[in-house]
Amino acid sequence: MTIDELARETGMTVRNIRAHQSRGLLPPPEVRARTGYYGPEHAARLRLIQELQGNGYNLAAIKHLLDRSGGSAEDVLGFARTLLAPFETEQPEIVELAELTERFGGTRKTLQRAERLGLLVPLGEGRYEVPSPTILRSGEAVVALGVPVGDALDLVERVTKNADSVSRTFVKLFVDQIWRPFDQAGRPAADWPEVQETLERLRPLVSETFLALFHQRMTHEIEHAFGRELEKRAKG
Repeated sequence: MTIDELARETGMTVRNIRAHQSRGLLPPPEVRARTGYYGPEHAARLRLIQELQGNGYNLAAIKHLLDRSGGSAEDVLGFARTLLAPFETEQPEIVELAELTERFGGTRKTLQRAERLGLLVPLGEGRYEVPSPTILRSGEAVVALGVPVGDALDLVERVTKNADSVSRTFVKLFVDQIWRPFDQAGRPAADWPEVQETLERLRPLVSETFLALFHQRMTHEIEHAFGRELEKRAKG
């Protein structure tokens, strides 16, 4: 591909492609008869840069990753997509402030707390994005049972902290046991597919293990708590 064809292929401008090349983010083209020609590897590298920028990485961080990757742009792109893919599969919903007030009641302070917990994302003009409609519906059901909104938010906050702790545990496992040895070995090009495959296999295992343990512990806690309640009643 010429640079114009590469620009059309990737949806980038020729100017941006040249800028990436001058920064060392893109390998030079193959020159034939004074014309530079780009191949699939260049297109894959530009897609990787676009995706990483879309996920908040600056160009300096992207260059550092590419310089140390040791693999092809396709390898790094595949790994980045797997790594950054969200675990949740829900589609966010948009709700109006009036609807939230009708469903939950509460005050401005309650609304701000829901924003801090990430349950609502303000969009302006009285509209909010709900990243997880399931959590919002669960909260509505809890409030309908007579639990005050503030207490429901307390519950979400405590569970979020516990979920953060569990998430850090699984991430540490991957970093310590898979990524760090690979990184210390110089990120061999031949090992990129294996590392990505390990990450892909680990993702569902994380969810399955956490859910199984949660079910097990919930059963234990319910039996323990109501066992105590029944003992108190028998003694009374």
